[in-house]
Amino acid sequence: MDTIVKHLQEVVAGMTKEKTQWKEFLETISVLQWVLTFLLLALFCIILMVYLLFTSLWPLSTLYFMWMVMDWETPERGGRRTAFVRKWRVWEQLRDFFPIKLMKTAELSPNKNYILGCHPHGIMSAGAFTCFSTESCGFTDMFPGMRCTLAILAGLFRVPLFREYIMGAGLCPVSKPSLVHLLSKSGKGNAVVIVIGGAAESLSSSPGANTVVVRHRKGFVRMALEFGADLVPVYSFGENELFQQVIFSDGSLGRRLQDLFKKIVGFAPCLFVGERLAVMPYRTPITTVVGSPISVPKCVTPTEEEVDHYHKLYMDALSKLFHEHKVSCGLPESHKLRII
Repeated sequence: MDTIVKHLQEVVAGMTKEKTQWKEFLETISVLQWVLTFLLLALFCIILMVYLLFTSLWPLSTLYFMWMVMDWETPERGGRRTAFVRKWRVWEQLRDFFPIKLMKTAELSPNKNYILGCHPHGIMSAGAFTCFSTESCGFTDMFPGMRCTLAILAGLFRVPLFREYIMGAGLCPVSKPSLVHLLSKSGKGNAVVIVIGGAAESLSSSPGANTVVVRHRKGFVRMALEFGADLVPVYSFGENELFQQVIFSDGSLGRRLQDLFKKIVGFAPCLFVGERLAVMPYRTPITTVVGSPISVPKCVTPTEEEVDHYHKLYMDALSKLFHEHKVSCGLPESHKLRII
């Protein structure tokens, strides 16, 4: 594991020598704002809006909450993406910090809809966010006619102000009404990206680990069958190398507390540390590889046998994708993918 990390850091170090100090500063600031946004912005927005209720500016907060109630269903109806947010220059600096690269292995037809299962979650899903919620990695140019939407925790769209920001980046809730809208009421050429492992997978994230949580997660396959959306496996090599994490063993007090928090809130608190300032990730290259589509027929009421069949095809395709690209993406030939 240490050898892998050292090798990847040496590659990045070679690239970094060619960068100016100003470029490195811009990259660092961009990553820091992204990390702090991930960790603190939602909480800050809640505190700010509640605080305003007890000041002379209370009408602003009150009017916003009234409008938010009227606008409650917008996230599940496609949201309000804006090219302005998705094309911010700050995302290019974020991409270059690691760097992050999107790799295409097959065409996606704009005449079909797709569900892209992205693995692994890592701590902050840097690869998924940068490749599919911004234009910095060139998804639109790489897959002409496709409209990409990253689906994330639905509860985040109930946070005042924060919801406007993430909708602007084209994010949508990973809820059934939201997925139904994207796959049936938004025409063709939709690529819905779901980080299948979610919070459970984040708890297994650590350097050298290649663990994905998908064996008992079949809801996305059922959804694909109901709407005839092809399944596409995606793997972000390097995602788990960004942070060191304290991993509690199954059954320990720490893991039980994490599982309880995940059950109540929807995400799991991870005890992690980065390279600098505790929260700055390691400069490790991330290569997000988009695999070949698995053709899925439309079955309005799929049987368990059909779901199991296409779920197995998906897991096999994910394993194949991992083993075909692991060496070119910096992993030793001996590394295996663990599916739980």
